[in-house]
Amino acid sequence: MNSNSGPSLTLAQLTGTLAFDNGNTKFRYALRLCWGSGAYPMPNFHISINGNTALYPTLTSTTTAPSGCQVSLFLYDGEYTHSTTVANVTLYVTGGWFYPGNTYNSRTKSVTYDNPYN
Repeated sequence: MNSNSGPSLTLAQLTGTLAFDNGNTKFRYALRLCWGSGAYPMPNFHISINGNTALYPTLTSTTTAPSGCQVSLFLYDGEYTHSTTVANVTLYVTGGWFYPGNTYNSRTKSVTYDNPYN
């Protein structure tokens, strides 16, 4: 995701895998958050289940940052079991930057994945 005002800055990139369980109540994730070289402060993300339950995954480890990312690549691996059927999962990523001068801006992008088992 890039800034949408001022100079074009890389804010964040969330990549990885999301796997649904055929029992319809569980999914696994292995996600990597890149803190873009133009972003400040560190971007964040959360997962929404069925549009109403928020999950804030815990950082599990870090690794060397690839080109375009600052500091480290942040790794989030886990599994979530929901109390009812998981119809869909939405990933929301928010990054921020300062432009012009000390004016703070933020941008959020999302992507939704439907559970193929229901």
